[in-house]
Amino acid sequence: MTNGLHTYRYGPSRPAQILGVHGLTGHGRRWETLSEGYLPEFSVLAPDLIGHGRSTWSAPWTVEANVAALAALLDAEGGAPVLVVGHSFGGAVALALATARPDLVSGLVLLDPAVALDGAWMAEIADAMLASPDYPDREEATADKLSGSWGEVAARYPDELTRELDEHLIALPNGRLGWRISIPAAMSYWSELTRPIPLPPSTTPTTLIRATRTTPPYATDELIGALRGALGERFTLVELDCDHMVAQALPAETAAVIRGHLA
Repeated sequence: MTNGLHTYRYGPSRPAQILGVHGLTGHGRRWETLSEGYLPEFSVLAPDLIGHGRSTWSAPWTVEANVAALAALLDAEGGAPVLVVGHSFGGAVALALATARPDLVSGLVLLDPAVALDGAWMAEIADAMLASPDYPDREEATADKLSGSWGEVAARYPDELTRELDEHLIALPNGRLGWRISIPAAMSYWSELTRPIPLPPSTTPTTLIRATRTTPPYATDELIGALRGALGERFTLVELDCDHMVAQALPAETAAVIRGHLA
C-alpha cells in the first residue's frame, strides 16, 4: 500500500505503463478483465481510490487528496510518465493529475468522464444513496445493479457482474450488505463532481470516450468543448453505443483506443 492506496497490478513485471482510475463507488479490480483479457502486453496499476475498496477510508475525501496519493504511487514506480485511463469520477481525477503533475502523465483516455456536473443532479444522486445505502441480501443488490448501467454489462458478459458482487459486496455491522466503500466519502465525492473543469497542458494527447446511451450525459458538451479548445489536435472524441460502464460493456473497443495511445 502506497500513501494509503491499495493497488492491483496486471501484466508484465515492469514499471507501469497504464494507470487505471475507477469511478465513484468502484474499485481497482474493475480493470482486471480489460487488462488481462484485452491488454495483456501492458503493465497496469489499478488502485482503489481513497474511501473505496481496501484503500484508506480516512478523510479528506477530495480530488486533490486522490491526486496526491496517485502521484506518490507513480513516483514510487520511478516517476516515468504513464497513460492515465479514468472512468467517470476517475476521469475528473485523471484530468486533475495531468494538470498538477504533467510530468507523470503521457496521455489521457477518459471513459465517460464525470466533470463539472449539475449540482442539483448530484444532490439527487447523493440523497438517493443516503436514503438506501445497503441491501437485505445479494438478490436485491443484484437487482439494483441490473436496473442501472450494469444491466447492459450483465447481458453481454454475465460473469462480470458476478465478479463485481463477489469482490465488492460485503457484510455490514448492521447485518445487511453493502458495497465496500465509505458512504461519507461518497457523499463528499458527489459534490466534487460539480467542480470546474481542470485543463491539462496543451501537449497532453487526450481521447474522450462518450457513452451515447447515458441520459443525461456525463461527458457534457461543455467539457468536450473546453478540452478541444485547450488541446486542439491533441484531443479526440470517440462516441460508443453503450451505457456508462464503458470498459465493461465494450472492452475490445476500449482496449483499441488505449493501445492506440501506446503504439
